[in-house]
Order: sequence, then C-alpha cells, then structure tokens
Amino acid sequence: MKLQFNKNYLVLAHSLFLIELAIAFIIKTGFIRYTFGDYLVVILLYAIIRGCTSMSVRASALVVLLIAYGIELLQLTPFLAYFNLQNSIAANLIFGSTFQFGDLIAYTLGIISVLIIEYYNGNYKNTHTIKV
Repeated sequence: MKLQFNKNYLVLAHSLFLIELAIAFIIKTGFIRYTFGDYLVVILLYAIIRGCTSMSVRASALVVLLIAYGIELLQLTPFLAYFNLQNSIAANLIFGSTFQFGDLIAYTLGIISVLIIEYYNGNYKNTHTIKV
C-alpha cells in the first residue's frame, strides 16, 4: 500500500468529521444521533482511507466495512473494561457501548452509497493494486 494524498477526499473527510462532531455533541438521542451518525462514519472512514492511500475503491470499501463490523462485534464483549476504559466518555463515543444490529445495516448502507457515488463519478474503474 502506498501513501498518496488526495485533497478532495481529505476535504470530504474533514467536513464529515465536523458533522459527526456536531451530531455527537448537539444531538443526544434519536435517529440522527444513532443511525445516521453510523451511516456517516463509514463514509468518513472511507474518505480518510481514499484520501491517504492508493487503495482501490473496492478495497477501501471492504476495509472500512470490516473495521466497522469488527468494532460493532466487539461491543458484544466487555472489551472497554479490559483496557479500563468503561467509564471513558471518549472511548464510549468512539467505540460505542452496546451492540445494535441496526448499526450493521447503517454501515452497509453507507458503503453501498459510497460505491454508487464512486461508480457514477467514474472512480470505480480505478483499480489500483494494493502493494504491501
């Protein structure tokens, strides 16, 4: 994998990060906080990966989805307690505290949206090989 910076993706990531911060600190409950925030976070992670690497669209989408699913599945365990972070507001905000099947759906829909947008923007044909 090669580091390669893309200004457009990094600007998108920055904008999405600010939106995620606003959602986290302003909206305390409801659909936007829990479901739409999860939908946006996979798009944010995707934009960061595409903004900093030469990974292909498909590879980036798969990596982001695996990360999101992995973190969600970790919520089935008391993993924050293993690191003595169960009372940390930041850790609970970043990693979450409860498993929700709906979050997996939100992550999937976020990645599907990314793939559709990339396809219509013509970036889907960009199939860089991953060099490790």
